[in-house]
Amino acid sequence: SRGAGELGSKGAGKPRKLDSSLAPSSMSGEIRFEGVWFAYKNDDYVLKNLDFTIRPGEKVALVGPTGAGKSSIIRLLCRLYEPTRGRILIDGIDIRSLPQAELRRHLGVILQEGFLFAGDVKGNIALGETYSLAEIQGAAQATNVDRFIEQLPQGYETQLRERGMNLSGGQKQLLAFARAAIRNPRILVLDEATASLDVGTEALIQQALDHLLERRTAIIIAHRLSTIRNVDRILVLKRGELVESGSHEELLQQNGLYAALYKLQMLGT
Repeated sequence: SRGAGELGSKGAGKPRKLDSSLAPSSMSGEIRFEGVWFAYKNDDYVLKNLDFTIRPGEKVALVGPTGAGKSSIIRLLCRLYEPTRGRILIDGIDIRSLPQAELRRHLGVILQEGFLFAGDVKGNIALGETYSLAEIQGAAQATNVDRFIEQLPQGYETQLRERGMNLSGGQKQLLAFARAAIRNPRILVLDEATASLDVGTEALIQQALDHLLERRTAIIIAHRLSTIRNVDRILVLKRGELVESGSHEELLQQNGLYAALYKLQMLGT
């Protein structure tokens, strides 16, 4: 298996024009949380009266200490749980009225530990859907994952071990991007991986992510400073409440919780 460093070794420093044919055709994808409260048990609320709107095409990062409610927001948006009170709307439609299959078509979800199963590469991208090899290759090219697939012994037919044990962290992330790209969602939900990567791999992942975000609404649990700086807006959470909202620069000027987190966590001081 090839290491993370080798992923970036083949022309990593040369950004290329990525195919934009996978961008969503109609630009909608507004997300609205209206008075959302949520408790996993009894009245122990992990989200408290959340009210915010993410406009179509807007990129929003969720930032906050551990336990602030970032993951719970994503779980509710994906309907893994229902709000205790309030409602969540996509393009003005309460997501509880959408069939799960319809919701999954709108949402591309990339979690930190995207599950890879024992099977070939193309099957791990298609995930049981009937995509042609050309469509799979197109998604791989659009997310830079083709660079390492082409170096595998049997290319797209190469067998992966369960949980992708024979892949590096960076390679797994790019495969997860391809899996989302092929489904052409209007909204991207991303829990950014925290794994440290070498510079070459980081550049490939950032370029693939930038391309994936084009013309899509995105809600990101952000860990990378490069991502946080490039989003349109940051929502800062503390103990389930929305305490600050603004751009990176605006929030630094406010000198509140975000500025403190930035100094502590992002800069490692």
